[in-house]
Amino acid sequence: MSTIERLKRRSDFLAAANGRRFHTERMTAQGRLRDAGEQRDGAPAEGLHLGFTITKRVGHATERNRIRRRLREAVDAVAEDAPVIAADIVLIARRPALTAPFEILKDDLRRALSTVTKPRGPKPFAKPAPKAARGGPGAPRGGPTPSGGAERRTRSGEAEATTGIPAEDAGSARTTTLDRHACDGSSDGQ
Repeated sequence: MSTIERLKRRSDFLAAANGRRFHTERMTAQGRLRDAGEQRDGAPAEGLHLGFTITKRVGHATERNRIRRRLREAVDAVAEDAPVIAADIVLIARRPALTAPFEILKDDLRRALSTVTKPRGPKPFAKPAPKAARGGPGAPRGGPTPSGGAERRTRSGEAEATTGIPAEDAGSARTTTLDRHACDGSSDGQ
């Protein structure tokens, strides 16, 4: 049979928030496995330590207290099935926990405890993305410009618009677009 203690310090709640998570409609469980030599109040921390978080968004004080009592009772009911492992777990209650059937609460809690206290395995090796996809040296820079071309950078780092027109013709193409009026696009008559 597993003994379940209470989480009391804020730092323990924050540490559990960085661990694994399990979500249901009625609650979210966050947990982490403790290191072997961790101390709590001068004594070695052993077994499960559980904390509850029930925010004001859930309801009035009487509703929050009722949810807390229901979750505590569910924890007591599943304590003998709980894994015997050194872990910190935080249960974040949601409003449906107030009216959910008690058997469903117990089932959610069993699944949450087994999921959150599962040791992490090695991360699978992920194949790195090609350089072009992650913005490496082979990746295209810039985006489309108002003239319809793409933007490229010169060796000095300045942005330069490319229109797709050969270099010898690019000078005349730019002067013709600059000589037009902004309102109707007509030329100056030169």
